Amino acid sequence: MKKLLSFILIISTSIFWSCDQSSGTDKKSFEETVKANQQDESGSGNDIKPIYLTSETFREKVWDYETNPQEWVYSGEIPCVIDFYADWCKPCKMVAPIMDDLADYYDGRVIIYKVDTDKERELATVFQIRSIPSVLFSPVDGKPAMQPGAMKKEDYIKIIDEFVLKLNKSDNDKKES
Repeated sequence: MKKLLSFILIISTSIFWSCDQSSGTDKKSFEETVKANQQDESGSGNDIKPIYLTSETFREKVWDYETNPQEWVYSGEIPCVIDFYADWCKPCKMVAPIMDDLADYYDGRVIIYKVDTDKERELATVFQIRSIPSVLFSPVDGKPAMQPGAMKKEDYIKIIDEFVLKLNKSDNDKKES
């Protein structure tokens, strides 16, 4: 019974925090929302922002899925996090300022990328994106991991530190000191 309740809670949380790609459109674009959020954070000084990828730049900077479709071979020199989003997605708009903060926080250690699934349908198909936001976490070595749905900033940091950067608890304690 406990397992069933846990499963229902996980599923309902995922449904609540993600949006289906068949949803309607929102008049305010993703970029406008990001700019508005940046203006609201007066004096924040964040200069580093996520890098927007097309299918072509994705193949150059992350993984050339056309040349090597069966095996993930990361092209980057430092780990990356890829936010798959759409302009009309409200949870995506909630995640956008978090990704901006993460790009600044992890500057030089992790690259934060963004992929607009409406414009880059090929990438959405390659990664079988069914709900957005979906975030791909890719260490330099090893397989990436996909996390659908919006999360709190602290949860993204924990995944990046423990999975992408492979920092253990004592490393995190030292970093915070």
